[in-house]
Amino acid sequence: MVCRITTFSFEGIAARPVDVQVHLAQAVQPGFTIVGLPDKAVGESRERVRAAFSALGLAMPARKITVNLAPADLPKEGSHYDLAIALAMMAGMGVIPPDSLDGHAAMGELSLDGHLQPTVGILPAAIQALAMDLRLICPQACGPEAAWSGPGHIAAATLASLISHFHGRYTLGCPDSVGLPLPADTVDLRDVKGQEGAKRVLEIAAAGGHNVLFCGPPGSGKSMLARRLPGLLPPLSAAELLEVSQVQSVAGLLERGELSRARPFRAPHHSASMPALVGGGVRIRPGEISLAHHGVLFLDELPEFSGQSLDSLRQPLEEGQVTIARANGNVRYPARFQLVAAMNPCRCGGGDAAQACRLAPGCILKYQARLSGPLLDRIDLYYDTPPVSVSDLTLPPPQEGSAQVRERVARARQVQAGRFGPDSCDGRRRVNADLEGEQVLRDAAPDGAGAALLSDAAARLGLSARAYFRVLKVARTIADLEGAGKVARVHLAEALSYRRRRPGGGRSGAGPGQARTR
Repeated sequence: MVCRITTFSFEGIAARPVDVQVHLAQAVQPGFTIVGLPDKAVGESRERVRAAFSALGLAMPARKITVNLAPADLPKEGSHYDLAIALAMMAGMGVIPPDSLDGHAAMGELSLDGHLQPTVGILPAAIQALAMDLRLICPQACGPEAAWSGPGHIAAATLASLISHFHGRYTLGCPDSVGLPLPADTVDLRDVKGQEGAKRVLEIAAAGGHNVLFCGPPGSGKSMLARRLPGLLPPLSAAELLEVSQVQSVAGLLERGELSRARPFRAPHHSASMPALVGGGVRIRPGEISLAHHGVLFLDELPEFSGQSLDSLRQPLEEGQVTIARANGNVRYPARFQLVAAMNPCRCGGGDAAQACRLAPGCILKYQARLSGPLLDRIDLYYDTPPVSVSDLTLPPPQEGSAQVRERVARARQVQAGRFGPDSCDGRRRVNADLEGEQVLRDAAPDGAGAALLSDAAARLGLSARAYFRVLKVARTIADLEGAGKVARVHLAEALSYRRRRPGGGRSGAGPGQARTR
């Protein structure tokens, strides 16, 4: 007799069903074998199941036990197969009715005393279970997380409680999901003294979803500005929240099933390796760019990151996803993030006259040469943050804070949402940074004076095709913030002023911080 139940393996955030089949056969020599490409953690399920059964007073049957995890050619990783194996075995042993597992799926790790331990990936597994018309059985600690996918799941604390449930002694359910609090304003733009030009750049970035690079001496407020960007962004939509939460679930970051509408903010240290940034490892896990999905990835001290790690960001910045290739298959994670980077002009951190670099220009050229041109070409907004003077620090807090800027950003994004229209069928809020090809030429087409300015600038500054289109996108965002229907010369002039500065004085744009052409 073969008893079976469904569980799940993971490819990225996608839950793939796995059929757990248990066969108990008469044999002279009893044994317990797990087949179907299990890794070490799955193979160790034998000992955890034995100990849990012993804690319940159940003797292992004196038979040859074969557990098959189908499809057999799909690698199985993790300890969450314990519960499914134990339930299928109990059905074969007659501890629970053989047909009681029909319409159920199971995920959970067993402790040696029969308690169920929380495991990762419950949310995508619960969503897939409902799609298959199955009820997911999970550890009690994971119940609130499973409840987000819908009603009907079962959360249990022990194997003993599941036995009682299947015998009808009492009915197990699933705890309610934890409420969605609105993001709280923990930091505010009012905290930043001076740097009015940088605040303008941050507002444009928030409105259009553009990537930003702040370059300036230490203490000029670059990190403070970056950490205030999430407070200018609208809360996650329902579709975005679901995607973000599934990534966090697979990464084991959903504590007590608590979801939040606040956009992710990730700030890895510059010593982070390439797998830590983009994902990977022996057991492939999402990296920082996926954990920042629909949020902000802040890279402080940008040139201090390894060149290989930084260049690995180029494709995700364009495609909004990352594919990790391995010999036995590919794993894809979403990675639609907004990049905010900060750097000093050189290793000395020179800024004003008192901190001027004594090795210039060689030090500046060498330090900034660590950043590849193709990566910098994908950054829409470059701004030189000047040093903050003592007089700036003694000024009273500015009247305008994050709340006022957030209102303007919301209005601009409302205009962009109407522009995309039916193209936003996936539920994700699209912004000007998502414009592609013909959309850019149609929605960001400049007027006559603007077209002449852009054509002249492209020829003089040697703008690449990517830079040309990115200037148009930024100009479209500036026009949206001002409520203008057409991209005008003034909008393009400001967008060109934020192009990347070449080390040593040359510029690939009109130069951040300069007066805007009106």
